[in-house]
Amino acid sequence: MRRQRWFTPWLLIAPAVVWLLVFNLWPSINTVVLAFTDAKPLGGGQFTGLANAERMLDDEQLSYALINCIVYLLVCLPLLTLLPLLIAVLAEKNLPGITFFRTAFYTPVIASAVVVALIWNWLLDDRGAINGIAQQLSLLQKPLPFLTDRWLLLLSAISLTVWKGLGYYMIIYLSALGNVRRELHEAAAIDGAGAVRRFVSVTIPGVRNTMLLVTVLITVSAMRIFSELYVLAGPTGGPGGRDMSMVMLIQLYSRGFTGNLGYASALSVLLFLITIGPMLLLLRFNRRTAES
Repeated sequence: MRRQRWFTPWLLIAPAVVWLLVFNLWPSINTVVLAFTDAKPLGGGQFTGLANAERMLDDEQLSYALINCIVYLLVCLPLLTLLPLLIAVLAEKNLPGITFFRTAFYTPVIASAVVVALIWNWLLDDRGAINGIAQQLSLLQKPLPFLTDRWLLLLSAISLTVWKGLGYYMIIYLSALGNVRRELHEAAAIDGAGAVRRFVSVTIPGVRNTMLLVTVLITVSAMRIFSELYVLAGPTGGPGGRDMSMVMLIQLYSRGFTGNLGYASALSVLLFLITIGPMLLLLRFNRRTAES
């Protein structure tokens, strides 16, 4: 048998290590360094200390973006934590036509962003389907400004996120429900527990870890929301730029030859600090679960 040379394992992992260093570690370190400069996209820049942090305190658009992300989180968190679980409970049952509904709920997950943009703009435009039908039925005297009012635009983007997220989180819950023992449901049913009681006392405790994972994923996604708001509000961020998210703001400051790469990097560091909290919470919970 030929002996393995000592450097063979290093050769095997070398491509992955190089990829990690070049495309993950170095950009992360460079972003932190740029956050303390006034660098431009074409290079250069001087060390400015905490000037970018001080600028954040007076940045009105940043306050709009943070408020939008918090509203996104408060609305999406309960909806996308509970609704996919309820759908998954129904989807795992062998009901007539259930395959059609599973496919219907999952289709938005794989839908193209361009197709989604066309559909939702067609629905929500002043002359779109919703306003047109409501006016035909005499429910509205004039069209609702879904795409031109700050809060209606934000709620429309939230609806789009929930529509796309139901199928994705449903799949996660379906895999978790497979680990909930049927004997527990049968024992509860024998004791007289109804469907609601079994859902609360058996199903939810059985998927508790998955619910925490979904909660963290939704929290991080809400703070990093981009495509839904960009699709509906456009690159300007809606009326007065008040429907921007944190990621849209970073993209706004970093693009073009005159962009402020230093300030965009500072915003990226702030976004990282906001999103790392839920991840650390999940890590701590998993560690406690493993120890118990």
